[in-house]
This record gives sequence, structure tokens and C-alpha cells, in this order.
Amino acid sequence: MTPRRVIAALLLVLPLAACSTEGEMRAVDPAGAGDVSAATPSEAPTPVPDGEVRTSGLVTVLDPGTGPQMCLGAVAESYPPQCSGPPIEGFEWGEVGFEEASGVTWGQYALTGTFDGTTFTASDAVPAALYDAMAEPPEEPLGAACETPATTDTEKATPEDLDATLAAAAALPGYATAWLTGNTINVAVTEDAAGAETILRETWGGPLCVTTVERTDADLNAINQELQAALPTLLTSGSFAPDTLDAQVVFDDGSIQEWVDATYGEGLVRVSSALTPVTG
Repeated sequence: MTPRRVIAALLLVLPLAACSTEGEMRAVDPAGAGDVSAATPSEAPTPVPDGEVRTSGLVTVLDPGTGPQMCLGAVAESYPPQCSGPPIEGFEWGEVGFEEASGVTWGQYALTGTFDGTTFTASDAVPAALYDAMAEPPEEPLGAACETPATTDTEKATPEDLDATLAAAAALPGYATAWLTGNTINVAVTEDAAGAETILRETWGGPLCVTTVERTDADLNAINQELQAALPTLLTSGSFAPDTLDAQVVFDDGSIQEWVDATYGEGLVRVSSALTPVTG
């Protein structure tokens, strides 16, 4: 197992509305899920926009021969690609930005239009070649869990040592997650950080940070499974930082965020929309 595969344990991403490659997703392990929700979740809202919306960045538009559809979730990296999503009316491919193979036409576009909960009616489509990517802020990487990561033995910091240490971290009591910051291993647990560091030092002498958080990997897995069952418009959900889950839905007017805050506690689940209202 490579270091990247082990680190992928942090990413509990669940693409629900489209296909994806193994590198783009990690399914929730039902065996690892614990009961972390005291109350049964109430029925989640399914808001529909009442005005024009735009996609939050570029999306794949794909026509397999039955009409164009908007792929809001992940896209399988086959040739031609595979994905699914709401049908699009009023869409024109234009002169640039699309490919054709095996009876499939596809391309990436920033779309504007209306959505009735089933069909997207396009009023504007900007192909990727003409889209201003600078309009999207870059993602901030997850930083180190401590200010001065300690090194104990520079000779015990090989790629094999890294693999062994990440595997040992995943077996720790109260394990939450692990990630790399440069050549620093960061591990989060819910209990006995000092004991966890002692165990990890058996295989790793390089820079190491061990920190404590509130929720284990199994806790977040359980909530992730509930979100999958409760949110009919959920596209992806996953943990990209300790003690948080990020969930993307087709559209949220704020009511879905209010629902997850009331169900799981404010700040645990952060909801984003694939479609956002056009303002101004």
C-alpha cells in the first residue's frame, strides 16, 4: 500500500450521483461505523431554486445519445467518460470545448439557467477554454498539527517506515485521521496522544505531530452513512479535516445547512451547493 492510499483514509468521499475512479472516492466501511447520533434524523428538506442559478465552477456536460445532461458529481475517467445528472434543455455545444467518441459528446462548461428540481434549462454556457479559472479560490491545504514537529531518528524515515507508521496509526485506539504535511506525519486521535506517539515512534523517526480531536474515524463514518440515506440531493460527502464533514448537494438555500446543524450540531457538517443563486 502506498502512502497516498493510506492517507486516503481521511477522505470519506461518497460520490452518489455519478461514477468515479478508485482514486476519487473511498466508500464508507459499515463495519467501522458506530452509533454517534442520539436522535433519529428528521426528514431533510429538498429546496428548489426559485430564480436563476449558476454552477459553482465547471461541470461536465455529457450526451450519450439521449440528450445532454449535467454531471454535478464525479466523472469516471474512461474514454469516453461516464457520468449522469439532470437533463439539460436549451443547451448548445458551440464551436469549441467539446469532444466526441463512440457516440458520446462531452465537454466542460460553466452553466447558468434555471432548475426545477428535475431539469436544468440553460440560458448561458461558457466552455472551459473561455472560463476564468482565477474566479475560483484555491483550496487551502491542511496544515501541520503542531508548530514544531519533532524528529528523533533521521535514518528511520524511509518510504517503508512511512507506510508502516500510517498503518500503525490507523490501528490506534481512538484513531481519527492522518495526513502528510511535507514530510511530517500528522495523526489525530481522541484519546492518549502521548501513548499514540510512543507507538508511532517505534516505526517513525521523522517529523511527527500527534493531536487530539473529538470524533473518531468511525464516528464520521456513521454520520456519513446517515447523510447518504437522508439527503436525496447529496452528491458527495466526506471528511477533509478532523472533526468535520463536507457535504455537497445539488442546491441549498440554507435550509439543508440548518437541518444538519440541528441534527448533528453546529459546525460538524458543512454544506455546499453545486448550484448557486445568480445575484446582481
